[in-house]
Amino acid sequence: MAALRVLRSAVKNVSFARNVISSRTLVTGSFLNSSSPAQFCSTAVQRPDGDFKVTMIPGDGVGPELMHVVKEVFKAAEVPVQFDEHHVSEVQNMASDEKLDEVLDSMKLNKVAIKGKIYTPMEYKGELSSYEMKLRKKLDLFANVVHVNSLPGYSTRHNNLDLVIIREQTEGEYSSLEYESAQGVIECLKIITREKSRRIAKFAFDYATKKGRSKVTAVHKANIMKLGDGLFLQCCKEMAELYPNIKYDSVIIDNCCMQLVSNPYQYDVLVMPNLYGNIIDNLAAGLVGGAGVVPGESFSAEYAVFETGARHPFSQAMGRNIANPTAMLLSSANMLRHLNLEFHSNLISEAVRKVIKLGKIRTPDMGGYSTSAEFTAAVIANLQILKTIAR
Repeated sequence: MAALRVLRSAVKNVSFARNVISSRTLVTGSFLNSSSPAQFCSTAVQRPDGDFKVTMIPGDGVGPELMHVVKEVFKAAEVPVQFDEHHVSEVQNMASDEKLDEVLDSMKLNKVAIKGKIYTPMEYKGELSSYEMKLRKKLDLFANVVHVNSLPGYSTRHNNLDLVIIREQTEGEYSSLEYESAQGVIECLKIITREKSRRIAKFAFDYATKKGRSKVTAVHKANIMKLGDGLFLQCCKEMAELYPNIKYDSVIIDNCCMQLVSNPYQYDVLVMPNLYGNIIDNLAAGLVGGAGVVPGESFSAEYAVFETGARHPFSQAMGRNIANPTAMLLSSANMLRHLNLEFHSNLISEAVRKVIKLGKIRTPDMGGYSTSAEFTAAVIANLQILKTIAR
């Protein structure tokens, strides 16, 4: 029996090796033909030595530790990427307009970034807009995409989940327009525009078409915010008429939360304004294992930023060697796919998934006792095996 298990494992590894070897032959052409959903994005810059240059923003909390893991795994996988690292933090006095300009200059050159969470303090210090929001608006990162996918080998209440959350993230409740109209009265403006609502709706339907998905659901609160969310809903309906092969429906945000917890399988692609997307991203991440396992990405017409799907700095885990690298490593694999480095993308994502599927190495958030370093070592060990088979 033991010999049979070894044989079966070898067959699976050979099958994967064939897939990753064949991916080496892919033509690195236009991103319009790549597997990335960012069909608007311009091509990333490839250096004369063949390496790609990528902007790295470690962020706060465990972000720097997770970025160290990414660099270690990329080194082991021999990924042809060089990082241009920039530290921005509002809590460590490393945030200024000058530092933000340096990040923007790097992004203008590289077009692609990998980023940790830049923590936003709750205290008001004369500036309403956080550096996280400033970065999104300066780069016009209007579409946030979170693919919520169950991980084989890790059981949750709902298994075999596969849904996508698309969030407009440049306006809505995050417009930073607040003021005191009278003593003890604060007005906070929610901005919804036809232009940006149609843009995110089109992105969602294009994504569904490109990825072979069958349905788009608009999430709203138009029964209460009749003009603001009413406009968003109207734009989604108008866009749906241009995509007759994609089913379309809508759901009120509070009902959507209940339905996701009770029966998430009814959803395929969900599109929504800013705040709802932030809430649903985190709720859906909890369905498949939490913030440590779900990757995310944000797109504009020019830029692509890869980050975790549920944005938490996880500050309480800093320096304790317990953060789960899964989400950041899968985000980095998605970034490599965006760069048309299919072989390396498949290599890393498969190595991560094998660790989780075996179940021997799990960080505390997944019910285990392993450290971040042990998880990283297991991923790198899988990389070496897969690389050997692929040769």
